[in-house]
Amino acid sequence: MRELPQGPTPPRNGDAIETDFLLSRRAVLSGAGALALLGVAGCSTSGGGELPALQLDDTVTGSVPIRPSISVDKNITGPDVMYASLTDNGFNVPEVPYLKVKPEFRRQIVVDTTGEAPGTIVVHLKERMLYLVQPGGDAIRYGVGIGKDGFRWSGRANIQYGREWPTWTPPPEMIQRKPELVKWQGGQPGGLTNPLGARALYIYQDGKDTGYRIHGSPEWWSIGQAMSSGCVRLINQDIIDLYSRVSKKNPVVVM
Repeated sequence: MRELPQGPTPPRNGDAIETDFLLSRRAVLSGAGALALLGVAGCSTSGGGELPALQLDDTVTGSVPIRPSISVDKNITGPDVMYASLTDNGFNVPEVPYLKVKPEFRRQIVVDTTGEAPGTIVVHLKERMLYLVQPGGDAIRYGVGIGKDGFRWSGRANIQYGREWPTWTPPPEMIQRKPELVKWQGGQPGGLTNPLGARALYIYQDGKDTGYRIHGSPEWWSIGQAMSSGCVRLINQDIIDLYSRVSKKNPVVVM
């Protein structure tokens, strides 16, 4: 933090200190108020230049509510960084053309409106959003794809465990609907074409597997859509980020 001047410049060459240095109480308070306003607004100067002139409306209209502050997170940056290609466990995850993803479905920090405890994962099916509640009133929000009508689940549960580049085993009823999946009845190994993507979080309720997962997907274009068989899917880069933030037994609310 830059140190504020402690007083007028000492006189040089024996010059007398003029009384012009004495400021009125009103001027001092006005200057302090301006500096305080700059501090609240997060303003800063660059290169040691002069502070810009403030254009203030002094009309009194009553108290103005202050929006809760948003935290800073090193993994919530520009989409060009968050959705760049990466190498993970030997797999080269391709870049996501983020300009084709609606801005509201990209990873970001928002004010928490869920009312849930920190660490809770909240999935809003109608919004197509997943929130990871943070301490201090924030939430990290991710866009998701959800299940088609007739394949959705809702309720309260917990994350029982997670897997990196998980094996996907289609359930028998899915194989009946899509006989071509019989080749994977023993499990499809993890990889770039695996429907579970780079990570999977397994949802249990009362100690029993619900059969539903929060997982990644190579099909980034499906985010915001209702087209899965009931699971909640994220962009691979987003599920990698979410997975790094959760631990066993995180509460899950799907509504």
